[in-house]
Amino acid sequence: DANALQHPKRFFGAARNVEEGGSLTIVATALVDTGSRMDEVIFEEFKGTGNTELHLDRRMVEKRIWPAIDVNKSGTRREELLMDEEELRRVWILRRVLNDMNPVDAMELLVNRMRRTKTNEEFLLSMNLG
Repeated sequence: DANALQHPKRFFGAARNVEEGGSLTIVATALVDTGSRMDEVIFEEFKGTGNTELHLDRRMVEKRIWPAIDVNKSGTRREELLMDEEELRRVWILRRVLNDMNPVDAMELLVNRMRRTKTNEEFLLSMNLG
């Protein structure tokens, strides 16, 4: 039924339409790569409605690497509104470096660096030092 997705779409749209301002966070999950064409259609239908996509990686789970996030497939839309120009520039450089790595190595690098730093600024500076 073509109308079956209307109610969920209205629900997800509520995160942007809170009366008198405020904020509403909705967290949703989607299982993909199931072999079901319908699962793919539903995923693609809702994919553009969120502000953030967080892709988990089964290989990391199997290796007990936490968080098991594929940073190259994950991201936040409109991140330029969340940080100043210098921080954004450093994040983009970091993404280019991580994009050349496999997801497991990228997450291990990030986790190890985060353990050694206390702030986002310190973390981003440490990534530039190698």
